[in-house]
Amino acid sequence: MSDRRPLMPKATAVWLVENTALSFDQIAEFCGLHPLEVKGIADGEVAQGIKGMDPVTTGQLTREEIARGEKNLAHKLQLAVSKVELPPMPQTRKGPRYTPVSRRHDRPNAVLWLLRNHPELKDSQIMRLVGTTKPTIAQIRDRTHWNSAQLTPQDPVTLGLCSQIDLDAEVKKAARRTERDRKETGGEELERAGTLLPAAETTARAEILAPKAAEESEETPEQEQARVFAKLKEMSSAPKDESEDE
Repeated sequence: MSDRRPLMPKATAVWLVENTALSFDQIAEFCGLHPLEVKGIADGEVAQGIKGMDPVTTGQLTREEIARGEKNLAHKLQLAVSKVELPPMPQTRKGPRYTPVSRRHDRPNAVLWLLRNHPELKDSQIMRLVGTTKPTIAQIRDRTHWNSAQLTPQDPVTLGLCSQIDLDAEVKKAARRTERDRKETGGEELERAGTLLPAAETTARAEILAPKAAEESEETPEQEQARVFAKLKEMSSAPKDESEDE
């Protein structure tokens, strides 16, 4: 059978059965049906209530092709080539990636692997890679997921959830974003923190701190008087202690 099929094959088969002398095998081959199914259409047992569709008016079959098939029952009908060529539609994928049902239980393990090995990825990037949701990512990150105790980090590429090309592209994109943010926000501060302060600034700080230290070390008259009396008391008590010992 040919890979190309007419639009509405059963309705086309109904029209060919009713309006042509083609064999059941020819109609079945052209419409992609079983010959017994075409025979059932002719007997009224199959496709009841289906209105036949003329493939000639729709540009799918020509009168000459039908005539050749009626004359030669071994001839295989061919779809007419469209005179209008439509441009190929760009294959754009929007929204989260579709994940087969058999692999959906592996998505939390893949999310955990991405969070541990590529923390620079945004939630939207992880959603594109493994087809998960933002609440699920937050639960796995905060360890509030219902199956957190059983989760084991697994590479999403080995699990078949995404390709290595897609993963590398997202990682490179995150790295460029991180580098750009570092330069815009913290680059100047980091550069200044790694250099010595100017001499004028350091000497100004020394001048401010020096008088303060001098003020703190200066002795008041009361403190000086108390210190002198204490010294005299120690000197007077020393001879008295020596006489008692004798």
